[in-house]
Amino acid sequence: MNQSQSTETVQPTNEAAPEKSWLNLGVHSFVKIAVISVLIWWIFREEINGIVRQWLTNPSWSHGFLIPLFSLYFLNQSKDEILAIKEPRPSWFVGLFCLLFFLILHPVNIVMLKFMYGKPLTMIAVIGSVILFIGGWKVLKYTWLPVAYLFFAVPLPGRLYFQLTNPMRQWAAQTATVVLNLVSQLEAQTRGSIIDVVYKGVAMEPGLDVADACSGMRLVMAFVALGVAMAYLHWRPIWQRLVLLATTVPIAILCNIVRVTITGFIYILGNPKYAQGIYHDMLGMLMLPLAFILYGGLAALMENLFVDEDENEEEDIVVRKVSDTMTQEK
Repeated sequence: MNQSQSTETVQPTNEAAPEKSWLNLGVHSFVKIAVISVLIWWIFREEINGIVRQWLTNPSWSHGFLIPLFSLYFLNQSKDEILAIKEPRPSWFVGLFCLLFFLILHPVNIVMLKFMYGKPLTMIAVIGSVILFIGGWKVLKYTWLPVAYLFFAVPLPGRLYFQLTNPMRQWAAQTATVVLNLVSQLEAQTRGSIIDVVYKGVAMEPGLDVADACSGMRLVMAFVALGVAMAYLHWRPIWQRLVLLATTVPIAILCNIVRVTITGFIYILGNPKYAQGIYHDMLGMLMLPLAFILYGGLAALMENLFVDEDENEEEDIVVRKVSDTMTQEK
């Protein structure tokens, strides 16, 4: 007796769910959003105009135009989760309390506290409070990052900016001095953020000044903002995201030190005109790709050295066994 068995694997075909769209919110929701947006703009119009003016006039904050676009992109990434909330539960107590608190804090800050940096931060807090008040905690769960990300668009106050950039200028000057002294017949000394150079017995005048533009603060702010975006968009374990976020500042500072050092070599060994003006700005732009290479290399290193055991979702497979019995008599 010979028995032959044949197995057939049948893959179930599931119809793809229709893609959700923001249009599903309806006209009523869009009108509500438009009215709230106009009210927020009217209350904080001076702050918004001041921020945009800084973006236009201060190169250190020119990346601010990209921040709202990233926030909208983050919001769109959570579109399915937000639209899946059938009946949002407004937070009548906490949401209303936060909204009233920050709306009252705004004129109090202008008249009494006079903390200018707090005015745009109050605007961001009001946006988050409105979401909590109208949409509740479920909606805030998927929108807190797009709202908080707007913080990177707010320029730092001048005094705080100087307090942060001055040490960074000195670190860059000191590190560049150590590297420059490795060259024969070249002596470099640091005087604050200025590098005094004697090459082949001739003092170079003027000294190499690590200006505010070379402090690296521009690169730090831009790269931290992009680092947050990259850590959020690319799925990875939470500890890897924290490591990547923690390394954004050191990587940006390292790239700026490389920039100052290369500028020093160009100034001393090459032509000084290539160490300033448009050439200086182009060298600064090249540091951003270098930062991304270091950042991406660190991310790839963690992915290859540390492998997490993920539970793979197995597709449901229906197996149908067909048995045919054939009897042969000899």
